[in-house]
Order: sequence, then C-alpha cells, then structure tokens
Amino acid sequence: MSNRPRIIIVPGWRDSGPGHWQSLWAEKLCDAERVTQDDWITPSRAAWIESIGRTILSQSGPVVIAAHSLGCISTTHLPPEVVARIQGALLVAPADPERRGVLADFAPVPFQKLPYRSVLVASSNDPFCPVRQAGAYARAWGSEFVRVQDGGHLNVESGHGEWPLGLALLQSLVGEGGLALKPATRSLSNPTDSLETA
Repeated sequence: MSNRPRIIIVPGWRDSGPGHWQSLWAEKLCDAERVTQDDWITPSRAAWIESIGRTILSQSGPVVIAAHSLGCISTTHLPPEVVARIQGALLVAPADPERRGVLADFAPVPFQKLPYRSVLVASSNDPFCPVRQAGAYARAWGSEFVRVQDGGHLNVESGHGEWPLGLALLQSLVGEGGLALKPATRSLSNPTDSLETA
C-alpha cells in the first residue's frame, strides 16, 4: 500500500482534450483520477463543486489537486469538509470568471488564504487571465507564484503537452512518496530523478 496522495485532475471550461498535459497525466500516473463534469460548456458552480468534492471525498486518503483554468477557481470554492482532504494544489492558468459571461457563476473569486500548500502557474500572455490578476490570486491564496514567459493558456494549443515543468511542480507537492508512472507509459518526461515507476 502506497503512502502517496492521490492526484485529482480538475480540468477547466470545455474540458482538457487529447494531448493536454492533464489528459496525459491522467493516462500515465498511477495515482491519478480525473474529475468529470456533466456540463463542460455552460458550467454551474454548484454542480462543478459537487463533482469535485465527490471525487475528493471518495478517496481513502489525502489528495493533491492538479487544476487548470476554471478548475483552479472551482478548487478555491470547495467547502471545508473537502478542503480538509487536500494536501496541496497545482493551480495552472486560472480563469478570470469576471471577464467571461459564461463563467460568471464562479464570481466572485474567493480571496482567502488556502489552508494547504499551493503553487500557481501563470503565463505572461494568457488570453483568459491577465498575469497581474493571476498574481493577485496567488497573493490572496498564499500560493507560490511561477510566471511562465509567453506560455499562452498553458494548454496543448500553446505547446504544453507532457509539460515537464508542471510535472516537477506536481512532484514537489506530492513530496516524499513521489509520483508513480504506469509501467507501460514510460514515455512521460521525467523532470526529476525522484519520479518512480509503479
């Protein structure tokens, strides 16, 4: 039995398609589970939070979140009983729901410190959230802030497939147990020597 936390992958608006780092990690990491939503196109905050919470609470131990875009904002809206299970969170390219009408149900964004370690990764030219806004989120949430130059929305369209930097940041949140790769998927880039195979 492993002491590793489960990795909970939380996609954003319209889901993360094939080739996206979230999709690749879901396929290749042993301890990963991907959240599914009933409606990826017209998201409801209550429904999304319920799905994420159900996924987290179904795990037998602590979890580390790997969220993208609206998945980051959804993570900050989780209720205390769900938050208590979170060991850490990698929050990548958070959305700004106040700038896009279809995401307005997720506004206002909570500006309270998160009670777990978090790393927020933002790009200098993300079309869905200005880097200054992402920096304000990081300060409010108490997140370590990683700025990527000209990284777009940090998705497959901007050239972030397997994304070794993201995997290394996830590894730092998982800690001592390391990340475990499924044996048949050794092609995932190993950003650190501490990654293990199952």
